[in-house]
Amino acid sequence: MSGQEVVSAARLWLGTPYRHRASTLGAGCDCLGLLRGVWRMLYGSEPVAVPAYRADWRDPEHDGALERAAATFLRAETGPPTAGQVVLFRLGGQARARHCGILLGPERFIHAQEHLGVVEANLTTGWAKRMSGRYRFPD
Repeated sequence: MSGQEVVSAARLWLGTPYRHRASTLGAGCDCLGLLRGVWRMLYGSEPVAVPAYRADWRDPEHDGALERAAATFLRAETGPPTAGQVVLFRLGGQARARHCGILLGPERFIHAQEHLGVVEANLTTGWAKRMSGRYRFPD
């Protein structure tokens, strides 16, 4: 899947309100819901059903779940950041990834943020230092 195809699909979600565990274009999604929705746009259906999860991903049952899912369904990337890559972030001093988004290029990304919904944001130093992995959608 080309980076531009991923970016084009992700940008359709801009303005979608934030809704925990949702994944409906225009109606609501969280960060994982954004990835799920883009996946459906690119491939037609999701590879697995997503179990319930807390908004902060801090329950022991799901510790590391975001990273495991990325490693299972996406392809790990190295080298410079490029458009269309999925990026995982550690938040709140946690060791494991708790947030995700899609790179629009090396300095911007799109993600679903509480109180803002799906937005484009700068990949500031603060975000960059929390980055814990980059992946691409499979071909």
